[in-house]
Amino acid sequence: MPQASGYAAPNPKSTLAPFDFERRETGERDVQIEIKFCGICHSDIHQVRDEWFQGVFPMVPGHEIAGVVASVGDKVTKFKVGDHVGIGCFVDSCRTCVECKAGEEHFCQVKLVQTYNNLDQQGRPTYGGYSDKIVVDEDYVLRIPENLKLDEAAPLMCAGITLWSPLKHWKAGPGKKVAIIGLGGLGHMGVKLAHALGAEVTVLSQSLKKQDDGKRLGADHFYATSDPETFTKLAGTFDLILNTVSAADDWNRLMTLLKRDGTMVVVGAPEHPVPVSAFSVIVGRKSVAGSMIGSIKETQEMLDFCGDHNIASDIETIAMADVNDAYERVLKSDVRYRFVIDLGTLEAAKQAKPEQAAEPKPIGGAGHTVQVG
Repeated sequence: MPQASGYAAPNPKSTLAPFDFERRETGERDVQIEIKFCGICHSDIHQVRDEWFQGVFPMVPGHEIAGVVASVGDKVTKFKVGDHVGIGCFVDSCRTCVECKAGEEHFCQVKLVQTYNNLDQQGRPTYGGYSDKIVVDEDYVLRIPENLKLDEAAPLMCAGITLWSPLKHWKAGPGKKVAIIGLGGLGHMGVKLAHALGAEVTVLSQSLKKQDDGKRLGADHFYATSDPETFTKLAGTFDLILNTVSAADDWNRLMTLLKRDGTMVVVGAPEHPVPVSAFSVIVGRKSVAGSMIGSIKETQEMLDFCGDHNIASDIETIAMADVNDAYERVLKSDVRYRFVIDLGTLEAAKQAKPEQAAEPKPIGGAGHTVQVG
C-alpha cells in the first residue's frame, strides 16, 4: 500500500505532529494525487480539539486540497497524470439514496464519507490533506482551472463552495442586495463571489477596521454591527444575508435588516443554540435557513466560474512546521484571509520534529456529521 506522510493530532486537543501512515491502493476508478497545498479551515481546529463530536484519532485534518494527479486507475476517464485537481470536504457517498441520485451527495442520507475524521465504506479511517498524497474515486475529484494558482485555489474547495452554494440557491445577482456578515475566511469569498455574480454587496463586520479590504474585495458598502445606527439605517434592506460567523449573535436583530420575503442563511456554526423569536420571521414573511458546502457538480461549477473570473482566495502560505502556531492565529482572527500549508515543506518539518503520533486506530465512529467552513 502507498506510504504517506503528514501531520496528525494523536489524541483530542493535542498539537499536530509528524505522522506516517498508509493510503489504500489505487483502484481501477481511483486517482492518486500528489498534494501541493492544503488550506486550514476553522472546522479543522474544532475537530482536532474534539469540540463537535467524538473524533477518529490519530487525525490528519485538511479538506481544502489542491494538487497534481500522480497516477490513475485503468478505468479512470475524467483525469490524467499531471492534471491540476482538488478535493473538498467529502470523498465518497452511498450513491444510491434519494439525495445522491439527485446529485446532492453532500446531503447523503446513508453514508457521507468525509475527507478526514471519518470511516470509509470499508470501515477504515480517512486521513485528510495535511499530507503528501491522497487516493480518491474519480467521481469525487474536482478539476482546478489551469489559470488559478494551486495555493490560492485550495480554499475554494470548502470556503468557496460554502458561499457559492447559497448565493446560487437564493439567486444572488443583478438587482439583489446581499449582506455578508463577517469578513473572514468564509466572508471574503462571499464578497468576491456575490460581486462577480452582479449583486449589490454589503459587509457587516463588528468594526470598520477591515473596511478598506472589504471595498477592495468587491463590497459596495461596509458597516459596523457595533454601531446601533447601522440597524436603523439598514432596516428592511437586504434580499439575502449570509451569516458566516461562528460566534453567537443576536439573530433577531439581524432579521430586521431583511426585506419582506428575505432570507438569512447560516453557514457558520455557533457552539450553542441561538434563539429566534417567532415575530422575527412572521413579520415580513422572512426566513432563517442553513447551507452546507455543495455537491460535486456544484463545486465544479464554482471552480469553473472562478476560473472564468480569476477569483481565488486571499491567502497566507505557511510551512508545515508552523501549523500549530497558525491554529492559534486563526482563533485570534489574525489571518487575511486563509492559511494555506505548502506541503513541499513537509519533509523539512519532519526532520526538525521527528517524533510521530501514535499508530493509527479508529476511536469512536464518526458517521454522518457536518463539515462547515
